[in-house]
Amino acid sequence: MNYVKACALTELEENTPKRVELDGTPVSLVRTEGEVFAINDICSHANVSLSEGEVEDCMIECWLHGSAFDLRTGKPSGLPATRPVPVYPVKIEGDDVLVSLTQES
Repeated sequence: MNYVKACALTELEENTPKRVELDGTPVSLVRTEGEVFAINDICSHANVSLSEGEVEDCMIECWLHGSAFDLRTGKPSGLPATRPVPVYPVKIEGDDVLVSLTQES
């Protein structure tokens, strides 16, 4: 897998999404429950940024219609979204958050 630096770990606040763009792909990074997750930043139901939503219980909620997506799998928890969004592998090296745009799901 090819990993690219997304940001510094110190830039991520607990339960606060951070939007980055990696090779033209919008990605929302979330530090929660002792881990860092990378999920595609565009809601599968409406073309809006997930990083503007709230994080709770390892889920990120779309601010527009309220669908929540599991940060581990990208699967929606309920309507109106029915399709998952891509999630990406993350690894931490020192203070660097590295993301591979190879999809996990």
